[in-house]
Amino acid sequence: MTGTPTPGRIAALLGLLAAGAVTGAAGWLVVDLWFPGGLLLALLALFGVFLAGRLATGTGLGVGAAAAGWFLVYVLLGLPRPEGDFLLGSSGIGLYAYLLGGVVVAVICATMKGGPDRPVPAAGGRR
Repeated sequence: MTGTPTPGRIAALLGLLAAGAVTGAAGWLVVDLWFPGGLLLALLALFGVFLAGRLATGTGLGVGAAAAGWFLVYVLLGLPRPEGDFLLGSSGIGLYAYLLGGVVVAVICATMKGGPDRPVPAAGGRR
């Protein structure tokens, strides 16, 4: 996905941004609901979205778009409301682990090496 931006590429990145936002909101809900299992479930969902972004675009830009949507929702849900309370409970270590784990998963997916550019020779087929 290098070169000039085309409408298809822009649409793919916007879709990944929206998918990251939806996954971030769902992850925020399940982390506090079922702490140990919910955290693993949320991180697995993030891994799936980030990996899909990597595979769909072929570059780390897709992971960046999905991670931007996830992080935007994470920050917006963590801000206090005008009444002084939070939209969702943000006490506990689960949400910090979700933030750190999500960043680690995004970096892993963004730095993954793609498939080989040429076919790999069969074993024993040296020339």
